[in-house]
Order: sequence, then structure tokens, then C-alpha cells
Amino acid sequence: MNPRGLTAYCLGLNGASEDVPFSRYPGLTVYKVGGKIFAFCALDERPLKVSLKCDPEEAIRLREAHPEIVPGWHLNKRHWNTVTVGALPARMVRELIEDSYDLVVAGLPKAERLRLDRS
Repeated sequence: MNPRGLTAYCLGLNGASEDVPFSRYPGLTVYKVGGKIFAFCALDERPLKVSLKCDPEEAIRLREAHPEIVPGWHLNKRHWNTVTVGALPARMVRELIEDSYDLVVAGLPKAERLRLDRS
């Protein structure tokens, strides 16, 4: 998966949007749903890495099983993993993105979740 593919996949999720909100980190792109971030990525960095929200127990399991998955860089290490994209199969990266998206959607207010279900 390359930067264009990562962006396309994230933005293909229902209600997802892209933003560059941090003036201190102008190259850091975030992907949001319902105004909440589900992925962080510096699209111009090599190797390409993406930080994704993760269930805390699953985060530990993934880190133990895959050296390409480490605690979230500059994030709450209990809830975020940073994934080296090219080092893992694209299918696995897509699944991790979906899991992050789903965790964020589950935390949205009910009205927002219902709106997403209808779109």
C-alpha cells in the first residue's frame, strides 16, 4: 500500500474526511469520522507509517506478533499503534484501519452513528 492507496482507503470509509490540522506538523495528515481521528499519517515519510486506534489488549497482541507494529508515536500507547505500512500485507493494513475506524464510530453519539448508517 502506498500513500495514495492509504488515503483512498481511509476516505472510502463512510463519513471519513481528511485534514492537516497541526501547524507544528504540516506534513501530518489525519483521517476523521464524526470529527474524531481514526488515523494519523505523514504521507511523505519513508517508510510509510500510519498510527491507528486499537483495543488495548489487541494492541499488545499485535505488537508481540509483528515487529512492524509498535506503540503509537507521540500518542497514548495503550490505545494507539504505529504501523509500518509496506512491511505488512495490504489486507492486514486495511483491516487495522477498519478496526480503528470502527472503534471511533462506536464512541460517537448515537445520533451520529445512525446518520453514518443511513449514508
